[in-house]
Amino acid sequence: MNNISDFAKGRVVVVTGASRGLGLAIAEVLFTQGWSVVGAARSCGVGLQDLISQSNGRVQYRHLDLSNVRSLHSFCSTLVSDFGEPYGLVNNASIAHANVLGTQHESEIESMVAINVTATIILTKYLSRSMLRRQQGRIINISSIVAESGASGMSVYAATKAAMNGFTRSLARELGRCNITVNSIAPGYMATDMSTGIGDVQMRQIARRSALKRLTGVKDVAAAVSYLLSDSAASTTGAILTIDAGATA
Repeated sequence: MNNISDFAKGRVVVVTGASRGLGLAIAEVLFTQGWSVVGAARSCGVGLQDLISQSNGRVQYRHLDLSNVRSLHSFCSTLVSDFGEPYGLVNNASIAHANVLGTQHESEIESMVAINVTATIILTKYLSRSMLRRQQGRIINISSIVAESGASGMSVYAATKAAMNGFTRSLARELGRCNITVNSIAPGYMATDMSTGIGDVQMRQIARRSALKRLTGVKDVAAAVSYLLSDSAASTTGAILTIDAGATA
């Protein structure tokens, strides 16, 4: 696959936050399974650069800043122009600021709501239009187990992820008649950059309390994304799929 036109001939999946952590793992798994992947992120990290160099053109990077909501319409228009109408969208990018609500700075609250909810919904709005034209598509929102279980110091983050679950269920009903599925994946605690503030001791405690006595792996979640994009999941929509090593069992 040597050029953009060849890339666009395949089933294209857009993965946000693909520069590292879970997003990078999702991009890697989808690439190995034959998808054409657009990794959308604020920067192209070393891991994503390596994946692009190995992909023979089947993985591409595009700059995406979800904090700039006004840029999303032009981002989506350019993406469709460059790569064709995407088959899948994985809304993985989000931010987390851990703090008790009473002392959390309002800027942190506003940024989590703006990026995790508002920008994600608007991005989905514009890319789902392409799916509507094709009368097919898959939308996968990355939520979190804290949306249901709660966690001290994570009330705002949990609220944004609960919003994604409600968005998923309602949008699934809205788009189902057009052969577009919408699902959420709720991962448990993972050893990624987002969890660095939790601390090793607490992470070990979380692992011990889970049914499988370990943390959730990013590849476990990436495999669930792969399933929801596959033909085997054609009748799965409006679902919240928990992948947490039994932490909430």
